Amino acid sequence: MKHLLSAGDLDRDEALLVLDTAEKLRELADRPIKKLPTLRGRTVVNLFFEDSTRTRISFEAAAKRLSADVINFSAKGSSVEKGESLKDTALTLAAMGADAVVVRHPASGAPHRLAASDWISASVLNAGDGTHEHPTQALLDAFTMRRHLGDLEGRRVAIVGDVLHSRVARSNVLLLQTLGADITLVAPPTLLPVGIEQWSCSTSYDLDAVLPKTDVVMMLRVQRERMNAAFFPSAREYSRRYGLDATRMASLPEHALVMHPGPMNRGMEISADVADSTRSVIVEQVTNGVAVRMAALYLLLAGGGPAVDDTVPEQRSRETP
Repeated sequence: MKHLLSAGDLDRDEALLVLDTAEKLRELADRPIKKLPTLRGRTVVNLFFEDSTRTRISFEAAAKRLSADVINFSAKGSSVEKGESLKDTALTLAAMGADAVVVRHPASGAPHRLAASDWISASVLNAGDGTHEHPTQALLDAFTMRRHLGDLEGRRVAIVGDVLHSRVARSNVLLLQTLGADITLVAPPTLLPVGIEQWSCSTSYDLDAVLPKTDVVMMLRVQRERMNAAFFPSAREYSRRYGLDATRMASLPEHALVMHPGPMNRGMEISADVADSTRSVIVEQVTNGVAVRMAALYLLLAGGGPAVDDTVPEQRSRETP
């Protein structure tokens, strides 16, 4: 693969290759020196047309741990605010010798447009486009589940909340279905997209009925900044019907995980005590995100197989005088 644009582009073997590679790279997080020389001399550009803290820093940390040079590009304060097009920005990056471009854009399909054009020859990684997809988030979610639950075949995952505006939900449905999990989307009817019956999952309006038979419950942020209408009566009513609090968490099986892609609206879709509980793996998702994004960059730019550790001695020996 040259690009990572959609979770649906990955077949089972490719998805497992990314997850297995990330498992080896995850060990770096526990080492005093968290670096490999694998991508030394390569340039990774974080091209963010939309605000992000968690994803941008995660990609930056991933690239730097692989010894790549990193350029952070933010649309705010750049020529984009003066009217520069995506094409002209891409041509500028190509002239700088970018090997990989990590794109977050408010317009769905922007990373696909960039990858399909002849403006740039670099690998393109989709870091979130509009309400479309966020494939590396789905990969890190699957990676986190797999570390706790093992094989995801037959595991039951409930994705709860603002599915309509969630690129995370779309990518997770595509990837988890590929890995054999059973997915249920739980939301009020107004927050489920048109055509949901064509997705490879089931739906429910009743969170309390779904929780007792769930292995993983993933709470989605209510994206009020994308809402231009009243999708539910009030925040209090939404929290009462679809928020995860301690009472609802008690109905989960003992092994069940609580997840959230972040940032969280504490007190709305998830209560503070649930977010900070031992069931919650939300902070771990952030740590795992660096490993998964390292794996994606490694596989796209170095073209290696799953045995990442095997490449390290070879590179070190070449660097030793």
